[in-house]
Amino acid sequence: MQKSVRYNEGHALFLSAVARKEGTKRGYLTKKTTENSRWHEKFFALYQNLLFYFEGEQSARPAGIYLLEGCTCERTPAPKMSSTGKELMDKQHYFQIVFGHDGQKPLELRTEEENECDEWVEAIQQASYSDIIIEREVLMQKYIHLVQIVETEKVAANQLRTQLEDQDTEIERLKSEIVALNKTKERMRPYHVPHNNEDPDIKKIKKVQSFMRGWLCRRKWKIIVQDYICSPHAESMRKRNQIVFNMVEAETEYVHQLYILVNCFLRPLRMAASSKKPPISHDDVSSIFLNSETIMFLHEIFHQGLKARIANWPTLVLADLFDILLPMLNIYQEFVRNHHCH
Repeated sequence: MQKSVRYNEGHALFLSAVARKEGTKRGYLTKKTTENSRWHEKFFALYQNLLFYFEGEQSARPAGIYLLEGCTCERTPAPKMSSTGKELMDKQHYFQIVFGHDGQKPLELRTEEENECDEWVEAIQQASYSDIIIEREVLMQKYIHLVQIVETEKVAANQLRTQLEDQDTEIERLKSEIVALNKTKERMRPYHVPHNNEDPDIKKIKKVQSFMRGWLCRRKWKIIVQDYICSPHAESMRKRNQIVFNMVEAETEYVHQLYILVNCFLRPLRMAASSKKPPISHDDVSSIFLNSETIMFLHEIFHQGLKARIANWPTLVLADLFDILLPMLNIYQEFVRNHHCH
């Protein structure tokens, strides 16, 4: 003889009391019984991923409990009735909870108000710990990324503050030199010949000298610039910039392909696996698309970081972005190893 399933009844009663007072959604619903297909009004209370129902709002003990993890909830049309009861059925709004395994009949419920029905469907659809865990992981990665950006900005701010202090010291030194030069100029002024009395030939010689100095200076800078353009450092910088731009382009395409994979294949197949006649099981969906959503979220963060750094070009610091991906290497290993199985 098969033994009944044991559970912590005391804790379940405590959670039912919390749900009746502080539940996410509470109210009267009409429930269809599985024995005789009759409809009975019960008081329902949703708390986290548990759905309790009571005989009345003041009942201290629940009449039943449903575990909603891995379930789907959707609106359903009104059942076909005779002409006498059709008018009454049209005033009701139906929805059902489909459990994610065979042999379990769906839970059929109904309300008199359409907005009440939509609120119950939305609340039950969000009652999943797996979705909360995924959102928490994504938010944690974003938080780590923001903390790293803040630390980088702090280092840059300290360097800038040091540079400003050095520049202030240099400015004070230059001011002192200017004052000294002005004093020296004042002492030497009586010995200078006024410009108005200069010889015209001397003016021409000074003009030619000025022209030659300018030409030599421009020629020197042109040689310096050309030497740098042909230098190994300039060549390495050009290669580095090309690699970074190609990386941004490839990352943009990769994120787009991951978005198509998750939204056009993974999520529709996951919904199909929860239907009455699933073409594929939840285990097969999880095995085929292992870690796809997590990898998409990680690369969205990485792609946003790359675009933010490109906005500061030519100053590019990318090491901290790759530090974000290093702790997640095991996720990629599972994803790649799983590729040979499918």
